[in-house]
Amino acid sequence: MRAVLVLATMLALGACGRAVPPPAVTAPAPVASAAANAVLSGVAAGPAFAALGVSQADASGALSSFIESCPRLLSRDDASGLTRPDDWRGVCDAARTTAPARAREFFAQQFTPVQIGDGKAFATGYFEPEIAGSRTRRPGFEVPVYAMPSDLVRGWPDDVAPSERTGRPPLGRYDDQGRFVLYHDRAAIEDGALAGRAQVIAWAADPVEFFFLQIQGSGRLRTPEGEVIRIGYAGQNGREYVGIGGVMRERGLLGEGPGKYSGSMQGIMAYIRDNPAEGRELMRLNKSWIFFTELKGDGPLGALGVPVRRESSVAADPAFVPLGAPVWLDLDRREAAGLWVAQDTGGAIKGANRFDTFWGAGEDARRIAGGMSGRGRAYVLIPRAAAARLGARPQ
Repeated sequence: MRAVLVLATMLALGACGRAVPPPAVTAPAPVASAAANAVLSGVAAGPAFAALGVSQADASGALSSFIESCPRLLSRDDASGLTRPDDWRGVCDAARTTAPARAREFFAQQFTPVQIGDGKAFATGYFEPEIAGSRTRRPGFEVPVYAMPSDLVRGWPDDVAPSERTGRPPLGRYDDQGRFVLYHDRAAIEDGALAGRAQVIAWAADPVEFFFLQIQGSGRLRTPEGEVIRIGYAGQNGREYVGIGGVMRERGLLGEGPGKYSGSMQGIMAYIRDNPAEGRELMRLNKSWIFFTELKGDGPLGALGVPVRRESSVAADPAFVPLGAPVWLDLDRREAAGLWVAQDTGGAIKGANRFDTFWGAGEDARRIAGGMSGRGRAYVLIPRAAAARLGARPQ
């Protein structure tokens, strides 16, 4: 969580996170959208809410997550261009007084489903992994789980002219000569670049499991004594993310037949374990490194700053979906079809109609998220006043 998980599930693999992608399929690599946000992509009215076939249980779960999102909806600027904070005020007031049994009626009265661009959706999945860990370094627990290092900062390299310094400065560090340089990548960190220089929250037992936990953006460490340490995304080293699933597919390692591995998370992990030297090289192609913070309260937390919930929370690109808004996914994967609330982001979750569904923790969550690859259509639910302003009136 993404971000949470920023981060993004097997996003990490095929394209991506979370945080998170798919069954025997690898998610397509993120492609820069031709339009900068939802409004520039084109907004059209979708079908009436009643035509979506939302179940009462689905609506009730989405209502709970939506209510948790409301404080953020009222205070955040919407990068998608679809809504303004005031559009949500009356909707959130109504949500807080709506009984779960009337959740479908609430969504039907308050929202207009709209299509962004062509509406063609692709969804992967992510989960909250649990791996073996320890608060102290000891035999069998040698993989550091770093907190944010103090020397990771934003700045402009000296060779970037002032006139070219547009947008947000890149992440990096100042070296011993006072020059701004890129931050240590995965290989350098694994080789000890941060040893003694950054706080270690805990120590993981398995570097492969920890690699995939970093992709998810949050997770749990279970100690030999039975303690569970929950960790969440704190930041990233600013280095490029590479989906190793895509690389493996290009190299002919994934697919069907002798010597091939499935494109699911499980298949990719199996290849890395069967081929440790090649697997380590593959993981190091992903130069991105995630830093963590220990979570004490409810969670895991998504990019919106509220807990993400199983089968209710989805990661999306905030340039195309207001974070906190409900989203209807009509997919060829039945378990992922339904009403979700956009509460997270992910490194590979970019562009219109790209989503990452959250499946909680446990073995079934791992199995579903690791094999999730759904295609179909998506509709973003926005307040009726916002839809009217955009000219997207209900059909």
